[in-house]
Amino acid sequence: MQVKQLSIFIEHQPGRLAQITEVLAQAGVNIMAISVTDTSDYGLLRCVCDRTDDAIAALKAQGMAYTVNKVLAVAVPDVPGSFCRAVRLLSKEGFDLEYMYCFVSRKQGKETVVIRVDDGENAARALMADGWEVLTEEALAPV
Repeated sequence: MQVKQLSIFIEHQPGRLAQITEVLAQAGVNIMAISVTDTSDYGLLRCVCDRTDDAIAALKAQGMAYTVNKVLAVAVPDVPGSFCRAVRLLSKEGFDLEYMYCFVSRKQGKETVVIRVDDGENAARALMADGWEVLTEEALAPV
């Protein structure tokens, strides 16, 4: 019960992020969640899209470097301590959190946290066993 995430490498040059997002827009791909990080050598755009296969085809056609990873998308109630409970559960169960970012899902009407862990399938099972809603790609797609 994981979703696909694109990790797109961004060279350090003005307008490169605009070029990448334009390629996705022209392919009719909706970016639902996005995170951009930076190193001294390059940037890394991580995103969850509504039509990952179309995004991959568009990036490939433009010769853009990317990878596809599996991540968890966990619906988190908007109340103090909710996120802490989820992270504490994953820690208690021994899962290694690599990174995370969040977005608000219009369709779900909830905050959604995208989490990359070392063993996503088992982490998803542990979260669901504890009552957490782990979303599918279909559940994340816009209305």
